[in-house]
Amino acid sequence: MPIIHVEMYAGRTADQKRALVKALTDAFVTTAGGSPQSVQVVLRDVEKSDWATGGMLGSDKT
Repeated sequence: MPIIHVEMYAGRTADQKRALVKALTDAFVTTAGGSPQSVQVVLRDVEKSDWATGGMLGSDKT
């Protein structure tokens, strides 16, 4: 059972998450095979103040 983990800034709507999960599942099945029912997707929302890139918090970027 494949598991796709996605960490992203918080703030997406439930509809956006549904669309993302569907697109990821479809892409995996098309590319790697298997059934959609076997693909698991874990979404983790992270606040910008809890994510840093290049030594700078996401909340400090403009």
